[in-house]
Amino acid sequence: MPEYHIYVGADHRGFQKKEDLLPLIRDCHENVIVEDLGADSLVEDDDFNDPALAVARAVAKDKYSFGVLICGSAHGVCMQANRIKGARAINASTLESVKAGREDDHANILCLSGDKLDVDTMEKLIKTMCHTHPKLEERYVRRVKRLDEDHAKVSGGIEFSLKFGGDDEDDEEE
Repeated sequence: MPEYHIYVGADHRGFQKKEDLLPLIRDCHENVIVEDLGADSLVEDDDFNDPALAVARAVAKDKYSFGVLICGSAHGVCMQANRIKGARAINASTLESVKAGREDDHANILCLSGDKLDVDTMEKLIKTMCHTHPKLEERYVRRVKRLDEDHAKVSGGIEFSLKFGGDDEDDEEE
């Protein structure tokens, strides 16, 4: 069996829980290697983007892996990770949602809320991710392939988001 990597990252709001989880998930699977991709220290004003990109890029290049990202809500790291082709990040807080995301959608990054989840719950969610395998029936494989195909076709997302959520004053000037 090949080595199995779990790449882990967190921002300041997930940093302490990441540190607490690292020794707990090393026995998740035989031949597992847990790699901490940051943050390396607690920096109160860091951004979630850096660990999310590091984990997403590592996972996208390594088919024998999955990632774990922790930030305050888990939303920011999830959005950032999903911008990397081959990364399939989910924000999950129940065992059922982890299992469904892993089996049906071939999720390879689990995003967790440092503000809402305790370490014991996070450990259970990570171990569920570790022991759940993607379904290989044609319909699931087809859908996952489309994620990467469609990923290349999407453009203008940030401009739309900023405009949609922008100031009313800007709209009045036009």
